[in-house]
Amino acid sequence: MSGWLTPARRRGVEFLDLSDDPELQRRSHRDIALANNLFGGTRAVFAELAPLLAGSRGEATLLDVGTGTGDIPERLVRLAERSGVTLRVFGLDGRIELVRATREGPAEAICGDALSLPFQSGAFDFVLASQVMHHFAKDDGIRLLRELHRVAKRRVIIADLRRSWVAVAGLWLISFPLGFHPVSRHDGVLSILRGFDGPELGAMIHEAVGVVPRVRHRFGWRVTASWGPNS
Repeated sequence: MSGWLTPARRRGVEFLDLSDDPELQRRSHRDIALANNLFGGTRAVFAELAPLLAGSRGEATLLDVGTGTGDIPERLVRLAERSGVTLRVFGLDGRIELVRATREGPAEAICGDALSLPFQSGAFDFVLASQVMHHFAKDDGIRLLRELHRVAKRRVIIADLRRSWVAVAGLWLISFPLGFHPVSRHDGVLSILRGFDGPELGAMIHEAVGVVPRVRHRFGWRVTASWGPNS
């Protein structure tokens, strides 16, 4: 949906990006995990990955870039098991305190720079960036997409927020009964305003890597894009 319900894309600064407080990082990421589970973030990733796992055999590898505390990888491992696939997940984040928290889950945790991934080309079957793209201005977003494309063997999956005043209002209102931290509330609203619509995301991917991705609007004001590195 476009028009007056879709605000212009904003930049702004999320408080969590400036904070060095490990407890605030973990607390806010718990709020993010809850929002993912309730409002379509996890479902959007599942919708892209499930058909790929169904066509897999034996084992597969996945890199989750900007993994946070690893809430989505934990559920992806269980999803893969239902398809008879052993999914080996690697979770990369630039925050060491989040990497340490990820070690409590099934992902193999790595601290690294998303704009210069410390892996060989084609190192992973699947490469995922969930709610990561909106953190970057265009030039760095292009760099990120090229790095994701470079290290993927079979598929790159982008899942992000879709801009809408409806989504902004909904998150703001529901954050109070859910007990979100004030930083999570502020950053969640700003994240939506920094999000994409489908054509914007598709055009950015085409500019970065020269392929036309499959782009879909998803439940909960989400958008996904995916493509194969040899498309």
